[in-house]
Amino acid sequence: MSNFRMTRFAVTMTAGLLTVSLMTACSSNNATTVEKPQTDSTTTTQADSVNAQDVWAKAAPEGDMSAMFGRLTNDGDQTVTIVSVSSDEATEMQLHETVMGDDGSMKMQEKGGGFTIEPGATLTLEPGGNHLMYMELTAPLQAGADSTVTLTFSDNSTLDLSGAIREYSGAHEEYVPDHAMDHGDGHDDHEHDHDSDGHTHDH
Repeated sequence: MSNFRMTRFAVTMTAGLLTVSLMTACSSNNATTVEKPQTDSTTTTQADSVNAQDVWAKAAPEGDMSAMFGRLTNDGDQTVTIVSVSSDEATEMQLHETVMGDDGSMKMQEKGGGFTIEPGATLTLEPGGNHLMYMELTAPLQAGADSTVTLTFSDNSTLDLSGAIREYSGAHEEYVPDHAMDHGDGHDDHEHDHDSDGHTHDH
């Protein structure tokens, strides 16, 4: 009986140790598999927040200036800023605004600081107002075709805008290059007369 009791005690102890070991192992496994709450790694860019509508560009010949228009709405909850624009169809593009000069005439110039759109607001690009300007076309913009430009935002995100090319003629305004603005009125020979949307220039 003594040997039986000792054997029974040994079996009981062994079972107990196994139970403790299993519980410890489970506890250890649980500790290593606990995951932190998942966070959304997808960040909404400024470009993602902008919805473009009614985009179009003015027809113009190769080597000339032209412009793109439309409406850009900020559907997000953060302010977005367009800092530059580019296109394969022009050697250079600029963000332009229209202002009244000292002589009372309307002049177009590069928009310093870019275009800022508050949440829920819409930026209207239109003839005689803000617009995206093709400084020198590398190919003609022909009516009936499409033109594409790329907007770059202050967070380096980009948005492609595509719109139909249309024939259009508007009021005449002057384009004031940066160097002309910097040096006053003594450089009128560098200014180009052009219409408010197509920027047709005469030398």
